[in-house]
Amino acid sequence: MSNEKKGILSAFSAYAIWGAFPLYWKLLAHVASIEILLSRVIWSFLLTALLVIVLGLRKALLADLKHLWTHPRQFWQLVGASFVISLNWFLYIWAVTHDHLIETSLGYYINPLITVVFGVFFFKETLSRTQWIAAGVAFVGVLILTINYGTVPWMALLIALSFATYSVLKKKVVLDATRGLVIETLFMLPFALGYYMYLAMTSEISFLHINRTTDWLLIGGGVVTAVPLILFAKGAQNIPLYLIGFIQYITPTTVLILGVLLYKEPFSHIELMAFSFIWAALLLFSGSKIVEIRRAVHRSV
Repeated sequence: MSNEKKGILSAFSAYAIWGAFPLYWKLLAHVASIEILLSRVIWSFLLTALLVIVLGLRKALLADLKHLWTHPRQFWQLVGASFVISLNWFLYIWAVTHDHLIETSLGYYINPLITVVFGVFFFKETLSRTQWIAAGVAFVGVLILTINYGTVPWMALLIALSFATYSVLKKKVVLDATRGLVIETLFMLPFALGYYMYLAMTSEISFLHINRTTDWLLIGGGVVTAVPLILFAKGAQNIPLYLIGFIQYITPTTVLILGVLLYKEPFSHIELMAFSFIWAALLLFSGSKIVEIRRAVHRSV
């Protein structure tokens, strides 16, 4: 199998797992969202740290930490990214366990467009006329939902904004996916452990207090966090960025299908129309990016 085929398979698997996340978090709907988040941080750190040791990457991890310590700007950017991705995890878990899958899928559909707009404002990147039109079309879709709901779809926007902010903060910090997850969860570990202890002393917690299935599901949260990240890293190394751009829509599409067909969340004609605007915007944007890449390739030949 060629490297490109392996890359496609790895990336597809990563986004398919992310899309299937609701099936996993729904099994923990009886656990408070904050405890799921704290457990996810703790077990993600322990399991990925163990993997780094097993793979003999301790020296590389120490080198990463030393580099960050001697580059304060990157250090604080990664600290900020750690907090923001933790917020994103919490929002996602809360949305799934409180029957907001459709709004969650909307958040991940519009996330690439918000990321692009962030690139314009923070990194002075330029957009073509088609890409600006795509952003405008997506805005119309969100506006339709706002009018239909009678309120702004805050959960979708917060999920999209938090992940876009995470992307901005990590843009200048290049780390291996596995070691990067160790470091990011390491930054959050003291807060997670401290708050977990606080919850244990002030309220009932689920870990070790309900049943073994719940305990193993909470521990498994670390596994389901690490595996797709590692697969994604392998995929990103072997396939073009525009191809990843297409494959990433597997995640929100899967979440939307699960929300509508499996969990029977309401999806009216108005919501279908709003999502159609979002999908049209993504087609416009993705198409324009492919044209740009092809032109760049022809110029370099």
